[in-house]
Amino acid sequence: MFSLSDERAIGPLRCAWGPYRHGTPAEALVRPWLVEALGLPADALPLRRDMHGRPRFDPPAADADVSWSHSGERLLVALGHGVQVGADLELLRPRPRALALAERFFVRAETQALAALPAAAQEAAFVRLWCAKEAVLKAHGRGLAFGLHRLEFALRGGDWALVACDPELGAPPDWTLHAFTPMPGYLASLAWRTLPQPP
Repeated sequence: MFSLSDERAIGPLRCAWGPYRHGTPAEALVRPWLVEALGLPADALPLRRDMHGRPRFDPPAADADVSWSHSGERLLVALGHGVQVGADLELLRPRPRALALAERFFVRAETQALAALPAAAQEAAFVRLWCAKEAVLKAHGRGLAFGLHRLEFALRGGDWALVACDPELGAPPDWTLHAFTPMPGYLASLAWRTLPQPP
């Protein structure tokens, strides 16, 4: 169960994070927190997986959306209402092949922007970009399988901003992104977009 001291409201989202042991099913740790956050009986949490493995809620929580991510020894979960949400958490560690990975998976302009940075800044910028891309793709519902190259970010004042994406992802202005450090040694990114209201 996540400690309430490790919880924060970010925009329309409620986020929490806590310890994680490698090999533990993350959903088992997330479920008790969701029960409390949604105010539902433990045996009535309407959480299922869709055909792509993305967690979804059925009624009575169908207006809610959830995403979680684990890395190293920590787990992050984000919950929102009336939005699609994606969360990614990354342990900050040396990534000597960051530019090679960028050349393989990212858009050419992103790789060029990374290569133009001082060498000491490239790894952190790579992790921030990876986190942002994965958060959007998880919110969309297909995750990395959809393709990291199908959305493009550009450096704007030291942060990555979404500037182009596949039409299936909507338009860049639809998305809000927030990067933060939930604990020392970790970077988190959240992505969300408001769902259209039924007529």
